[in-house]
Amino acid sequence: MTTAHRGRSYGVKGAPYAHPSPATTLKRARSAPYLFLVPATILFTLFFALPIGYAVWLSFRKVHVSGLGLGSGARKEVWAGVENYTDAFTDSELLDGALRVLGYGCIVVPVMLGLALLFALMLDSEKVRLTPFTRLAIFLPYAIPGVVAALLWGFLYLPDVSPFYYVLEKLGMPQPDLLDGGPLYLALSNIAVWGGTGFNMIVIYTSLQAIPAEVYEAAKLDGATPAQIALRIKIPMVAPSLVLTFFFSIIATLQVFNEPTTLKPLTNSVSTTWSPLMKVYRDAFGTGDIYQAAAEAVIIAFVTLVLSFGFLRAANRRNKQEAAR
Repeated sequence: MTTAHRGRSYGVKGAPYAHPSPATTLKRARSAPYLFLVPATILFTLFFALPIGYAVWLSFRKVHVSGLGLGSGARKEVWAGVENYTDAFTDSELLDGALRVLGYGCIVVPVMLGLALLFALMLDSEKVRLTPFTRLAIFLPYAIPGVVAALLWGFLYLPDVSPFYYVLEKLGMPQPDLLDGGPLYLALSNIAVWGGTGFNMIVIYTSLQAIPAEVYEAAKLDGATPAQIALRIKIPMVAPSLVLTFFFSIIATLQVFNEPTTLKPLTNSVSTTWSPLMKVYRDAFGTGDIYQAAAEAVIIAFVTLVLSFGFLRAANRRNKQEAAR
């Protein structure tokens, strides 16, 4: 408590209380946002920046073995330069895994985003009933962990235990093996599409809900049909959301790991190096070569960064050109 007397403030014990100057108050106000950023900065540094830096450091190192590698000092970590990166770029297993992921992404990304856009447009239609329930039903698969979803679909893919194969057998229809050869790509893509469509649908649907109702009313007065409104108004106006979902989908495709790893015990068609991240895991924890694995992880991160930055830059350039028109 303070008491005022003739324009001065006094504390409880009667000592005068000095008010902070305007400069001090302004300095404190400017520093307040940075104080709130301190916890996030510490967590980012400890669990993101430092691990990345350590991986980059390991990628330039290797183990030098002297003699038979027995005894103290026989195995010593030394500087390797770009040797690990050279081995990674010439590794056929890593390159083959990248090609497999490319084919996998060519199926997953367009199908998943196409279904997400279709579902979002259907939910935004005035004629749709039970919208909350339908929205939840489409989004629910995204809430299931990827490993659990892969196990669930793996059970449905196995001919000996799948109820679908039993029905096909009773109907006298062919029973394709979805865990072998070309159909394996469809089986893996189906898991990703089933789990990721709901999330992308919510992003697009939220953007549709943000469009002012006056825009639709003006289009209806001009005689536009629901299909014309969807193609000429809704889709162009949610283009930023489509760009965002495409960006997330590309990153998720390049980092595919859970689905092929979970299905690997069910089929011989999925190797330990089916995807680049599986190759990294095999080198790090299978063969124990963490230095080679670190170099491969850095390459994957760099490719992801380049593709993401290039796509966002192209999208921003196109938006600027359209705005200039």
